[in-house]
Amino acid sequence: MDTTQYLDIFIDESTEHLDVLYKQLLELEKNPSDEEIIEEIFRSAHTLKGMSATMGYEDLADLTHKLENVFDAIRNDSIDINAEIVDVLFEAVDALNEMVEDISNGGDGIKDIASIVELLEKMGKNEDFQSSKSSLEKLENSNKELQTIKKLDEFELSILNESIESGYFNYEITVVLRKDCVLKGARAFMVFDVLEELGEVIKSEPPVSDLEEEKFDASFTIILISKKDTEEIKAKIEKVSEIEQVIIHSFSITSYKSEKKVQNEKVSLKKPKNDSKQKNSKNKSSKKSKSNSTPTKTIRVNIDRLDALMNLFEELVVDRGRLEQISMDLNHQELQQTVERMSRISSDLQNVILNMRMVPVDQVFSRFPSMIRSLSRDLYKKVDINIIGAETELDRTVIDEIGDPLIHLLRNAVDHGLETPDVRRSLGKPEQGTIRLEAYHSGNYVFIEISDNGKGINKDAVLKKAIENGIVSDHQSENLTDQEIYELILSSGFSTAEEVSDISGRGVGLDVVKNTIESLGGSISIDSKYGEGTTFSIQLPLTLSIISIMLVEIEKEKYALPLSSIIETTIIHKKDVLSARNKKVIDYRGNIVPLVFLKELFSVPGTKETNNDFLSIVIVKKGEKLAGLVVDSFIGQQEVVLKSLGNYLTNVFAISGATILGDGQVALIIDSNALVK
Repeated sequence: MDTTQYLDIFIDESTEHLDVLYKQLLELEKNPSDEEIIEEIFRSAHTLKGMSATMGYEDLADLTHKLENVFDAIRNDSIDINAEIVDVLFEAVDALNEMVEDISNGGDGIKDIASIVELLEKMGKNEDFQSSKSSLEKLENSNKELQTIKKLDEFELSILNESIESGYFNYEITVVLRKDCVLKGARAFMVFDVLEELGEVIKSEPPVSDLEEEKFDASFTIILISKKDTEEIKAKIEKVSEIEQVIIHSFSITSYKSEKKVQNEKVSLKKPKNDSKQKNSKNKSSKKSKSNSTPTKTIRVNIDRLDALMNLFEELVVDRGRLEQISMDLNHQELQQTVERMSRISSDLQNVILNMRMVPVDQVFSRFPSMIRSLSRDLYKKVDINIIGAETELDRTVIDEIGDPLIHLLRNAVDHGLETPDVRRSLGKPEQGTIRLEAYHSGNYVFIEISDNGKGINKDAVLKKAIENGIVSDHQSENLTDQEIYELILSSGFSTAEEVSDISGRGVGLDVVKNTIESLGGSISIDSKYGEGTTFSIQLPLTLSIISIMLVEIEKEKYALPLSSIIETTIIHKKDVLSARNKKVIDYRGNIVPLVFLKELFSVPGTKETNNDFLSIVIVKKGEKLAGLVVDSFIGQQEVVLKSLGNYLTNVFAISGATILGDGQVALIIDSNALVK
């Protein structure tokens, strides 16, 4: 049986089931006695097993079958859930994820799963599996003469790619200390100090925290980005005393595999025995509710087909606008009625097409809690992540690209932003740091904000390093605002070599983040208070090529404002305009709202006479902030096709695009988010 025609469907559905397994395992960690969670995991494992067997992926089917057996034993109360069991279950799902990824990349999904299968078999039989696991770890450790970095995550690979394009070399450096070395941690720190003068340290194994606490044998390995040659680097390192050997080689990043790791912090979990009567009644009620629910029917459509459909509909909208203008000029009643009906039907069709492309950002956000738990455990930190607005929808093409930048920003927040529990305690902060991940719509954009209540960014240190690296001059630095200083860490080649723990990693890596977001038509900004925390704000276009707008007039020019960012329009008397901090403001329903005079902002020429006593104002919002845009007059609402201004006009302030109106005129579309401060 030829199953290649079903491969894409298999990969998509397998990914969905793996997402369920990850999400439900996290829930199981919090609620080990919740039978609905156990049933959900069992169903996903069972379905994945059947799909894998049908497609002929035996290793995948075998591992899923063993996982299914474990959860069958758990739901029958044969196994009590504890931290070790949850850790092994996560390892099994990680292995499943790697196999599905291998298949999606054209591989056969074959993986050495003997050790994990053995653990799951012992677990399913309720046997003690700790001894076999520890012996396995001893066997693996005995085969390691030296620490060697085997895998890099997706963003570390991106950093190395970017460095090669910028003329840097990538080195893997293994340092072996003498056996009689007394202060191993101090020697490791001295090596790091030397290397930070030569380039940028991307990763070390063991991690820096283990090296500082001397949790390693006699060797450690570092990946370094530098423009220096191997002989100079080796000579510098060998100046550090009590070093026995230095092994350096440059490498191609293709020799590294991308590592996706989801781990679980070790928390003691105990699943209490449930009364059998309660269990039976619960199962009956859950079966009853499932039988009454109507199954959702879905069909998978290639995104290219949706793109083609959208392009055709864009042309239809342009012609619809032209027809509306012609019917108004001719004042033909039947023609006007027909055009109005056509407009209503095409508007409904538009909503259907757009909704087909929109997916909630939860598809990306759902993977982050497990990643934060893993990082916090590795770094010995207490971190809580608060996700807000996961239901916010974004275009599928943007969703596919935004995951990696968010992963890197979250890792930076945990690693470099939040302090360790003892430091936070000494500063009078709660031991547990908090990361807030929020998404919301504003106008024609989606904003994603990542905030932490950690140490913040030391702007003086950033500015000093930027001047040393030649990113800005002394004269330029005098005129920079705080936010512009913070955003220097997004500059290409920015590096803070002196302090590894404070801002290290917010240089080359953040440059990659910025490039990725800008390639999507978005932007990133940074705000920070030293000692209190940092906020990264990402602005992304919805990529809706058809939007509802309000047309306004300034002199003889027409401008469009996205309807989704408008609260209301109003006309006020000039005497109601107030002054605050040398700016014009109005009192809008108890809120002080600043005014933006678009005629002055866009330097619109002309001497059009307007009513001197009144102002026409459009109240717009961005999140919780408001602004009043002063125009000459309101024209009305329309649906238009959003057109890009092209590569030469990408940085025009407060203009997000243009559109062709029904009469053939071109109207610029105002980005109201840029005007709300």
